[in-house]
Amino acid sequence: MQQQTVFFTDADDPVDIRKDSIFKAVFTRDTPESTGALSRFVSALIGKDITIVSILANEPPVGNEQERQIRFDISCRAKNGELVNVEMCFTPQLFESIRLEYYTCKLFTGQDIKGITKDYKDLKHAYQIAILAKERLFSDESFFHAFEYYDKVHRISLNGRTHIITLELSKLTSIVEKPADEMSLPELWAVYLGYLTDKSKRGKINEIAALEEGIAMANSVLIKVSRDEEERARIMRSEKIELDYQSYMAWAKKTGHAEGHAEGHAEGHAEGHAEGRMEILNLLKSGKSPEEILREYDRTE
Repeated sequence: MQQQTVFFTDADDPVDIRKDSIFKAVFTRDTPESTGALSRFVSALIGKDITIVSILANEPPVGNEQERQIRFDISCRAKNGELVNVEMCFTPQLFESIRLEYYTCKLFTGQDIKGITKDYKDLKHAYQIAILAKERLFSDESFFHAFEYYDKVHRISLNGRTHIITLELSKLTSIVEKPADEMSLPELWAVYLGYLTDKSKRGKINEIAALEEGIAMANSVLIKVSRDEEERARIMRSEKIELDYQSYMAWAKKTGHAEGHAEGHAEGHAEGHAEGRMEILNLLKSGKSPEEILREYDRTE
């Protein structure tokens, strides 16, 4: 059945799909539109048609405010058994490329091939997809990169089964000016994600939705989210928690507190950083301001 395209009007004020919680809300709902949009989106980026059949519970549900993390991802499995992890990130970390490689390897090696009936050929393809919403990760002008193991001297691909794909939405200045019917599928999706809230591009976004069925599905879900007052209120609460956390970290640095102390006396250890971050987030959820939290830390020194 053909998806009925739902267009944004000038009066609409869509929430920003580049925000972690919105991105996950659009693509992880248990509806044909949401799973269809995710399948079409992933297919466009990996260059072949796949159907997403399950989303793995690797993070708390969208509405779980008590366990919300700063970065969301969508981990899913295709009908053919292939594994896909999709992340939306506003600002890449200094070690982002290494991080992507690490999680690609974890996704691939997490498959079970034990048993006398299985061998290495039973391993499925694994895709780590990273969408960089604001900052650049690579110095060139290409918004789309697809990495595999490759011998750069002899120009031979290993033809392996691990893949890292990146979209940098800050590199679309010339692409967004192209006629929509001349854009590739990755270009259509990238422009949709990058310019959805830009009212000057509302006509282009509607053209794109009319061309690509998966984007029409995502549009339909997003419009429902945007027009749901309760959903918008929940989203605003999520954004407030994240912004308060970022504000606290900036405040701590400006007042001379070491970042390691501010994140739970981490001293470079990832576990300490995670525990400290959750402690700060829990204090913010309780209604305390960044300044109050800072004074509380001062009293414990």
